[in-house]
Amino acid sequence: MKRRAEKRAALRAPGRLITLGPEGTFSHEMALKLNAVPPEEIVLLPTIHGIMAAVARGDGDGIVPMENSEAGSVGETLDGLARHPLFITAEMYMPIHHNLASLVPLERIRVIYAHPQTHEQCSDAIEKWGVPVIHTSSNASSALEARKTPNAGALIPVIAAGLYHMPVLVRNTENNASNTTRFVRISHAPLQEKKPEKCSILIDPDQDRSGLLHDLLEAFARRNINLTRIESRPSKRKIGEYVFFLDTAWSEKTADAIIELKTITGVKELGCYRKIGVEP
Repeated sequence: MKRRAEKRAALRAPGRLITLGPEGTFSHEMALKLNAVPPEEIVLLPTIHGIMAAVARGDGDGIVPMENSEAGSVGETLDGLARHPLFITAEMYMPIHHNLASLVPLERIRVIYAHPQTHEQCSDAIEKWGVPVIHTSSNASSALEARKTPNAGALIPVIAAGLYHMPVLVRNTENNASNTTRFVRISHAPLQEKKPEKCSILIDPDQDRSGLLHDLLEAFARRNINLTRIESRPSKRKIGEYVFFLDTAWSEKTADAIIELKTITGVKELGCYRKIGVEP
């Protein structure tokens, strides 16, 4: 009886949700939006690599950015999915709005701190201001660096400006008003979803021949399975060698296509999952 009670208590106990910190990043904001009842303990780590390693150890689930409509894929996330035994269990989309914040007026700013993806998403405004940019590990780090540097500004979300008491000078500095980031929830175990919406796989070719990519894609085309995304990424082994990340719309025939791919080359299944809606 005692063991049964302990098992039921464990099932009810809140889990850990690991995401990019410090407080005030878009990843942290997404984790707050996803916090369920009972609430999960949110753990903030300074790098995506650290998040991936912690989730692979079984320390909890993770929330990481996958791609942005303006700046494209997040390379550190793709590399982590390739390196670690991890699975995607859900995807979420968030409108992204950046803001220039500073303790001094705009005309006195001599340097701007920004995450590399933020820099790319706000490149038009940065070019107009003509101020040099220093890259940081997160948007929250940008706020912290700007606070302790004389005549500095930071490109940060509203949540970070509030947390670190940075007055917002210019709102919505992103190049595109519809700027959106796709986040994924990752786990050390796959999700057993009967009718998912999307599946992700990594293809690591074990051969180099003409027509290989055609054969890989043809396994989906023949079954009328829509590929929603395909991207190459350096294999990290040698120059000119790549792995491919594929997202496919789920269908009853997706499993058959993946089985066929495995007869052609190396395949790592990253999971089948659904989209989770979050409040804007």
